[in-house]
Parts: sequence; structure tokens; C-alpha cells
Amino acid sequence: MKSIPNVLSAARLALAPYLFLLLWRRHYQMALAVCFLAGVTDALDGWTARRLKASSRLGAYLDPVADKILLSGAFLTLALGHAIQPWLAMLVLGRDLMILAFAGGAFAFTTLRSFPPSLWGKASTAAQIIFILVLLLWLCGWADERLPRLMTWITAALTGGSGLDYGLRGVRYIRVFQHSSQ
Repeated sequence: MKSIPNVLSAARLALAPYLFLLLWRRHYQMALAVCFLAGVTDALDGWTARRLKASSRLGAYLDPVADKILLSGAFLTLALGHAIQPWLAMLVLGRDLMILAFAGGAFAFTTLRSFPPSLWGKASTAAQIIFILVLLLWLCGWADERLPRLMTWITAALTGGSGLDYGLRGVRYIRVFQHSSQ
């Protein structure tokens, strides 16, 4: 029972290649269904981890990795398929790569092992998820075209703001590390 949250996160990770294939082939209704399923598994893994008191180190890494792979891969696939502007995908991927670089550097050169998301990071992730869902709804013909345009700018603003926030936090950690090692 205690492994259920990790199994759900792993299932979400396993959905990623299928989602990317659906997006690439422009099977947007099925892609929307897979996104819904991924969202359900994301909610369930957190709920079951709390309910069963089954939090684990593996889950602490697996859950955000699954989220990032799904989101970043979706943005990349949509940009390569010309469904979204490439600059938006580059912004999302660039932010995530910057966060990975800072986390990797902190992991390699400091004792820091916890990288909790900031409020900006959570808002950015929420905007990215909503953007993908709104875009897919529009591509299926079920939403007004103004919604994806609006969400493009909201997503860009929150992703950029989040990137700046994480960048500043990374610089602060570096300064603290430099001062503590002297």
C-alpha cells in the first residue's frame, strides 16, 4: 500500500511518450484525455501519500520529475509541431534547465538537498498546465481562440518571473555557501 503514490507517479511518467506521440500526430482529443489522466494520477499520488502516510524520498523526486517531463516535453512537442510559438517553449525549457543547473550545482557542491518550489514556481507550473489544457481545448474546437492567446502571455509572465525568482535564490545560495566555506 505504501508504494501506491510512487506507482502513480511512475505511471504518469510512463504516459509521457504516449502524450508526446499524440501531440506530434495532432490527435488532440486523445492528448487531452491523456492529460486528464495524468492530472488525476498527480492528484491521487499526493492524496494517497498523505492519506497513507507513505511519503518517500523516491516520491519526493519522482513526482516533480514526472511533472517536469510531461510539461517540458509537451511544450517542446507542440513547438516542434508548430502548434505554439517556439519562444514560449524555449522560455519554459530554459527556466527548467536553469533550475536543474542550480539544483545540480547545489547538490554537487553543497550539503543542500531540499529544493522546495517557490510560490512563483507553483504559479508558473499551474499556468503552464492551464495553458496546455486551454490550447488542447482550442485545438479540438471546444474553446475560443482568445483563451490560448491570453494564456500564452500569462504563462510567459509567470514562467519568466519564476525563472528570475529561482535565479535570485540560486545566487543567494551561492553567496551563503561562499561565506560559510571561508
